Order: sequence, then C-alpha cells, then structure tokens
Amino acid sequence: MSRSIERKYRTARAFQRRLNAVMRRLPQHTLLETTGRTSGLPRRTPVGGRRIGDSFWLVSEFGERSQYVRNILADPKVRVRIHGRWHEGTAHLMPEDDPVARLRTLPRLNSAAVRLIGAQLLTVRVDLVV
Repeated sequence: MSRSIERKYRTARAFQRRLNAVMRRLPQHTLLETTGRTSGLPRRTPVGGRRIGDSFWLVSEFGERSQYVRNILADPKVRVRIHGRWHEGTAHLMPEDDPVARLRTLPRLNSAAVRLIGAQLLTVRVDLVV
C-alpha cells in the first residue's frame, strides 16, 4: 500500500473513531452490528447506506481493511438498525459490483464522504430477514 493511501487510512480511522462514538448514540442513525472476530462481542459501526427491497446496501471506504468487513468475513450474520429498528441479515461482500456507481444510489452526504476519504471501495449487501 502506498504511503499516501496509508496516511489517508490512518487519518480517516482517527477521525472516524471520535465521530463514531457520537454517531452510535444517535437513535435514528443507521448502524451495522457485526460480531467481533476475536472477542465474539457485538461491534456497532455507524454506516451510510440504503434499504432497497429486502436488501441493505453500503460501500466500505477501505474495503477488506475495514474492521467491520473483517468481522463480516469471519461471520456474515449481522444486524442493521434502520430508522431506529433492528433487522437481522446476512452480509455479502460484492467485489464485482461497481462501488462508484453504487454510491450514486445511496445517500448523498455519506456517499460524498466515502468518495473523499475512500481508498479501496467495496460494496456490501446485507440480505435482510423479512
């Protein structure tokens, strides 16, 4: 990984740690809950995405380097809090999907932030249990 991408990753990670601590507490913010691959404890991450039918779509800005993506690789069973309501589902990494095109279908503010700080975009689809 190049130095500029590594610097971008570290800067974004430091910023997100502080911001995510606040965002997790907001009752209407969308959260993705994974199971920690080492601890087995629930890990909640604020995400920007959109429910389309029985699926929830999001784009990870650092691909498989994101901790929640690593947790999904270890255990794809997740929960998503959308508009204050929890939904169970199974997450799928979609490397064949065009993440830039996908961002155009997702909420604008979050999509702009992901494009700005993202280095290795990866689409994630969560098939929700209905």
